[in-house]
Amino acid sequence: MDRINVPPPGPMDLPMSLLEMGCSGRFELITHPLPGQPLPPQSTLPHGLPPTSLNLETEVEKQFLRDPAWLPVHDKDFAFQKFLKVSQRKINVDSLLNCTPSPLHSGLSVVRDPTTGMLLDFTEVLLENTGLSAKNSLSLQRHPGPPSESLRGSNTNYPFLPGGMEELTLDQIKTKSELEEEIDFENDLLRVPPGLKAGMDFTDKDPKIAKAEVNLMSLLSTVEDITGLQLEAEEKEEVKESEDAPKLPRTNSLEDLGIKDAASSSSPPDKRKEEKSKPKENTEENKKWAIPVNITSPCDDFYKRIPNPAFKWPFELDVFQKQAVLRLEAHDSVFVAAHTSAGKTVVAEYAIALSQKHMTRTIYTSPIKALSNQKFRDFKNTFGDVGLLTGDVQLSPESSCLIMTTEILRSMLYNGSEVIRDLEWVIFDEVHYINDAERGVVWEEVLIMLPDHVSIILLSATVPNALEFSEWIGRIKKRHIYVISTLKRPVPLEHYLYTGNSTKTQKEMFLLVDAAGNFLTKGYYAAVEAKKERTSKHAQSFGTKNTSQNTTASQDRAVWLTLLHFLSQRQQTPVVAFTFSRTRCDENARSLDSMDLTTSVEKAEIHSFFQKSLTRLRGGDRQLPQILLMRDLLKRGIAVHHSGILPILKEVIEMLFSRGLVKVLFATETFAMGVNMPARTVVFDSIRKHDGTGFRNLLPGEYIQMAGRAGRRGLDATGTVIILCKAGVHEMADLHAMMLGKPTVLQSQFRLTYTMILNLLRVEALHVTDMMRRSFSESHRDTQAHEKRISQLKQMLSSMPSVDTEGQLSDLLPYYHTVTELKKTTETLQHAILESVNGLKALSVGRVIVVNNQQHLNALGVILQVSNDSVNRTFTALIICEKGNEEGKGNDNAALPHLYNTSLFIPEGSCSHTVQKLKLRDISGITVKTLKVIPERIIDNYNKRQQPRFRHDPPGQAISTATQELLRLAEANPSGIATLDPVNDLQLKSIDVVEASMRLRVLQDSLRDFNCIHSPMFAEQFARTKERMSLQEELDRLLFLVSDQSLTLLPEYHQRIKVLQSLQYIDSGGAVQLKGRVACQISSHELLLTELLFENVLSPLAPEESAALLSCLVFTQNTQVEPHITNTLQEGINQVLTVAQRIGELQRECGIPQTAEEFVGQFKFGLTEVVYCWARGMPFAEIAQLTDVQEGTVVRCIQRLDEVLKEVRQAARIVGDSVLGSKMEKASLAIRRDIVFTASLYTH
Repeated sequence: MDRINVPPPGPMDLPMSLLEMGCSGRFELITHPLPGQPLPPQSTLPHGLPPTSLNLETEVEKQFLRDPAWLPVHDKDFAFQKFLKVSQRKINVDSLLNCTPSPLHSGLSVVRDPTTGMLLDFTEVLLENTGLSAKNSLSLQRHPGPPSESLRGSNTNYPFLPGGMEELTLDQIKTKSELEEEIDFENDLLRVPPGLKAGMDFTDKDPKIAKAEVNLMSLLSTVEDITGLQLEAEEKEEVKESEDAPKLPRTNSLEDLGIKDAASSSSPPDKRKEEKSKPKENTEENKKWAIPVNITSPCDDFYKRIPNPAFKWPFELDVFQKQAVLRLEAHDSVFVAAHTSAGKTVVAEYAIALSQKHMTRTIYTSPIKALSNQKFRDFKNTFGDVGLLTGDVQLSPESSCLIMTTEILRSMLYNGSEVIRDLEWVIFDEVHYINDAERGVVWEEVLIMLPDHVSIILLSATVPNALEFSEWIGRIKKRHIYVISTLKRPVPLEHYLYTGNSTKTQKEMFLLVDAAGNFLTKGYYAAVEAKKERTSKHAQSFGTKNTSQNTTASQDRAVWLTLLHFLSQRQQTPVVAFTFSRTRCDENARSLDSMDLTTSVEKAEIHSFFQKSLTRLRGGDRQLPQILLMRDLLKRGIAVHHSGILPILKEVIEMLFSRGLVKVLFATETFAMGVNMPARTVVFDSIRKHDGTGFRNLLPGEYIQMAGRAGRRGLDATGTVIILCKAGVHEMADLHAMMLGKPTVLQSQFRLTYTMILNLLRVEALHVTDMMRRSFSESHRDTQAHEKRISQLKQMLSSMPSVDTEGQLSDLLPYYHTVTELKKTTETLQHAILESVNGLKALSVGRVIVVNNQQHLNALGVILQVSNDSVNRTFTALIICEKGNEEGKGNDNAALPHLYNTSLFIPEGSCSHTVQKLKLRDISGITVKTLKVIPERIIDNYNKRQQPRFRHDPPGQAISTATQELLRLAEANPSGIATLDPVNDLQLKSIDVVEASMRLRVLQDSLRDFNCIHSPMFAEQFARTKERMSLQEELDRLLFLVSDQSLTLLPEYHQRIKVLQSLQYIDSGGAVQLKGRVACQISSHELLLTELLFENVLSPLAPEESAALLSCLVFTQNTQVEPHITNTLQEGINQVLTVAQRIGELQRECGIPQTAEEFVGQFKFGLTEVVYCWARGMPFAEIAQLTDVQEGTVVRCIQRLDEVLKEVRQAARIVGDSVLGSKMEKASLAIRRDIVFTASLYTH
């Protein structure tokens, strides 16, 4: 039916319109059309046939010319303004107002007939938690954010609740406050009525204590009564114990619940759950979180237990792999520590396969970008559904397996990315990277921030403390970690020393460690001999070690030519030669110009692969000197791999190497870190490396990591490791330590960063102290054990008899405190005396001293011998004592009477003597007197008389003289003898000593004024007080250890908070301000970048200049070349330096130990010119001429600079500085070109 064309309404026409109804040709008349609308026949759907395609023109016009969201409104460009006039864009103010629809508070639920399942009715149900969103909740129940933020999250989002940190639910908070209000008739009862000394005791007493205490009750009752009571008590005890047993892992008492932090108050229900799910396990409170898995016993029932595995391999799994797979099937977390080629990837592959089966996601993190790219290729070939996220690349982020660097996972966790919801596994590869001083902290942050539903797989080289590390993770995550570590190598290694350097000596290779791991000294001496034969007669006279460790280039060349010739004859290629300097790598490779290790077929294959890979480069870039040189080397089967090589070349080399076409690869340590490419032979050019501070020998861990590249599974029976002895043979001890030593222990590198602090301050529910408390550096804090002990101590304290402090004893407590302080002060003084020269002179043989210990009270003695051990020095002395007390029963005079009673000991009966070894604390005074003694005779005579047959001999002449002298001195000064004063006599003038000795005098004088010492009950009550106070002190110490005050990083945290407050990143209450929000966006050097943004340092600069200026944040090397730069850039550099200086000084004032010079010194401007010219479009070949920095480093820096520019663009968006944002975008576009941003060969 034809459409009727109605002419447009004229001024006389009635306001009417026709509406076509459906396809039947029915019309309806509309008399009140919308104002301003023409009156064509409008229609309802369905109207005729649906349109086959929309009009493209109108679509394009709508999207590109009319859509305000797409076009920048504020562009200054003249052409753009003209375009706006032409396109007559309507300004729609309402589009700026955006309000998200409020969440629905109810949903519909279906009512069904229970028998037939018929639909009967719908009812409306109220929904819970409708107000939760990513901006106000850590819960997984919250609504997903907008799709654009689903991958990386947004920095205004809350993270999801980290596992192991329990949130308080509303119910718990309510119930807690009710508990506090209600009176509980079981616990926390008041015992002593006001005004009375003692009261009721409600605790179930230990019957033994009840026996000892004589109270009125027991005196009145008859004997039978007592026994009856006791029996009852014991029965009660047993009942109580049996009741207590299952309750152990819950909580100790209600009062603890009130005091403890949130974590423990919600732990009871969790623990109950655990008990139900794991009835087999022992529910002891000191649960071990790390469970070592025994991999010696074979895993026979593997196929029975997993009838249809998620992934099948073409080979039979090793025992450790089977154990790991079983644990993964049970959804447990595992830590797998094994050597490089042992097959840890199997574990990762199984996890990925499992998550694909479960329709969840896996994240695989690696420390190095190159490793991420390789894993992407490997997993892509295996699984297909794999994505990659690195700083500059984002490939299929919707995949079920995502490969990324650890830093990106950290930012996803902080920003509450939606990916975390579906996450089942996180695989951390190369976990031993946690030892990296710069980036180790990232691993700890990620492990702490992962939510509860994510299981963790840790893959690591062999580390000695895998159990301790897993115990830490288990404790912070409150879940078991199964530790599977194997030292077995699929291909055992043989280590040789090589001393050859010419055709004649090319076979001089000596086995040093055999495949079983035995160190053969025979081989070592043979190598020394071989080396010795060749050194000149002159050098021989100085022993085997040649004095110079460095060899000339020609000597090096001779060694390499000989060795490689020998190895290629024995078909020991491919070879990786580890050299610890990039220039050495290049020189060694260049010096082999006469070697050719490839056949013509291989040459053709290398040539075609090389050309094909370089097709993605622009013409000029293909002619770079590095590329031409490498092409020449590669054709002869030689290559170089280090950070100075262009990334695309590195990948070409890795791929050719894994195909076996590169026969000799000169590489630095980075090749061993990530790239999993085994060779037949590994050669160490030297065993010393420079680690940024100085030269040192390789650590066992580093050596094992690199040597582990030798031996290809399935191809070689053993791997060969060769250490070159170029100058001389290395020390045997060094070699032994390096080859058979323990690998490096995993150590925490946790440190506070401003980003971490700001990210956690954004969210009220998370505290930085929580993060610090859970870090590996604080893993020694066994809070659980402490809390257990705290509750024990509290119980012990409450059950102890109260101390009588009435009448004469009223000043007992102050007395106790004075005495303890006196003891402390005396100890400090004694240490000072011992550490001083004069003090030791005074404490020499013949000096008369006052001795106080368990046996002697103010007894005089004379020093006979002083030990040489400076740590705990002992003094042998002759001391006078009562006859019959020579052995000393030792009455433990806890009341320390000598402190207030200075009168010397004078025996009541006949005087005897004893010779004892004294510690410094036993000597309470050094007198001014000395005696002439003959120490050897006295000691010999005394020792002789200790034997039974000489027991009754009279003492020798020397001893009796000395004893008589001491007795005479004591009788002459009964009320005390003059002692040496540390300050005046021993000339110790340091402030501590002077203050301590003055304090000592004050304390000693104050002791005389106490009344309690005259009380007859004094000794008993003092002992009680002492016992009670020592418990109290231990309790206080533990309470301190459990509290946040004892965190090692706490002072630094407060210093950093001070810095942030004075820069106004946070306000005094700790709320994050705009500046802080901006700093959260930035991953490194956040303070400097934010300050630059807010001080508009980047505004006057052109895009290429701002890129050049920001290169100082990513470039870390020193250069010799002075850059030539524009004046505006020079000004910019000066501004950056002044800002940096200001921040550095502020940090110093707030107490952070880094000096301002160190802070400013980390920004290096060596690449400003290079980046400037690159952004202006200069070809790479010319840029490489401008600097002495190697090409690969330049490329890496520009790639990282692009990430910084992106961050600054984000930050500018938050501040609302659209001009700066578009400038950063232009800068970013300017540097993203050609060879610097060629896509990786692994990802395409």
